[in-house]
Amino acid sequence: MILPSPASATPAASRLWIRNPRAAFTANGLDASGGLVVSNGVITEVLAAGQQPATPCAEVFDAGRHVLLPGLVNTHHHFYQTLTRAWGPVANAPLFPWLQNLYPVWARLSPKDLELAATVALAELLLSGCTTAADHHYLFPAGLEDAIDIEVDAVRRLGMRATLTRGSMTLGTDDGGLPPQSTVQDPEAVLQDSERLVRQYHEPGDDAMIHIALAPCSPFSVTKEIMAESAALAERLDVRLHTHLAETLDEEDFCRERFGLRTVDYLDSVGWLTDRTWLGHGIHFSDDEIARLGKAGTAVAHCPTSNMRLASGTARVLELEDAGVPVGLGVDGSASNDASNMILEARQALYLQRLRYGADVPVERALAWATRGSAAVLGRTGLGQLAPGMQADLALFTLDDLRFSGSHDPVAALLLCAADRADRVMVGGRWRVVDGQIPGLDIAGLIADHSAAAHRLVNG
Repeated sequence: MILPSPASATPAASRLWIRNPRAAFTANGLDASGGLVVSNGVITEVLAAGQQPATPCAEVFDAGRHVLLPGLVNTHHHFYQTLTRAWGPVANAPLFPWLQNLYPVWARLSPKDLELAATVALAELLLSGCTTAADHHYLFPAGLEDAIDIEVDAVRRLGMRATLTRGSMTLGTDDGGLPPQSTVQDPEAVLQDSERLVRQYHEPGDDAMIHIALAPCSPFSVTKEIMAESAALAERLDVRLHTHLAETLDEEDFCRERFGLRTVDYLDSVGWLTDRTWLGHGIHFSDDEIARLGKAGTAVAHCPTSNMRLASGTARVLELEDAGVPVGLGVDGSASNDASNMILEARQALYLQRLRYGADVPVERALAWATRGSAAVLGRTGLGQLAPGMQADLALFTLDDLRFSGSHDPVAALLLCAADRADRVMVGGRWRVVDGQIPGLDIAGLIADHSAAAHRLVNG
């Protein structure tokens, strides 16, 4: 397998006019039908039809075949799970049995396995128009103590942005939790490594490529103590918090039995009901809990494909947003989806929410969840929109395939006709996908190595 060389963090310096796209979705109401000007990794002008850049541009890209979007932002994933996709023993299982069967397999994860899994997940995301990805990694078996460091390297090689969360599991089966003891870590080791990672990798500013967040896994796999201590550490280091919450009714029952609390009360009891927090899934909330989340500014990563795959339920996305909850989209782990494709995730979100609320949920609202909404969930104010001053993270799709023939609205066609691959993707002013390919990445070699690792992992 040939990996691309580590991508330079320095954006292209020359002014580039992405001219006259076939259509554009800006996520903010601005008219970009004349295109964008990009300079030093930032959008400097948004042009309406017929407008010209304020000064001549050294480079011009004719986007007449392309639908232009902000780079898609993925708010919840588990990169390592690309190695256990469509595994027969869990193909038809709900969450708790699904996890109990997979935990022993995942406990065998090696550093090379994780490197391959993360590269596959990131490459899939990038090819789907995703420019920023959040990963929730909570497995640190012996020999994999540097898991987040491995992920940082993979992100840098593909030239993407990422929020990498230092997860943990501290409540094993011996103490009433769900994960096996072999996957449980000492809380002090978790906190020490969390602080190391923040100090070593977390970057400030709108142009940051790497963010680190703290992410105890779930109510059924961590103690209240590590939740509270992580909240205190996140406040001291000024980073975000992430966990799974309210994904299934089994989880709600677990919280009632172990803590005597519903999920949001539990969240509040450990100091997590704040605007520093975003929650994976967030399905089973009462009206009062939705109001409390909105008042606190606590965000939700909606994962429609995973929720359907595991029959977990349907998040009340419109009600969450109406209450003031920031909502974005996540592809979730590639063993509960079983893909890493953000544009298809937006399509699933649109259809699942239409099933709940009606056919008048707009295509543009689903695209907003995948862009501006997801950026807000991750606290990334410089991402998710096409506007002057925003980072030049862009996804460009063509409508040349047979599936689009006869379509009329180019933006609607992306979701309604099931676009699944971007033609061009830019991150920080640099092209990271060109003509539907990632320059320098040997996809065939990656598939061969990744498939062999997957076979070894599930077969012991």
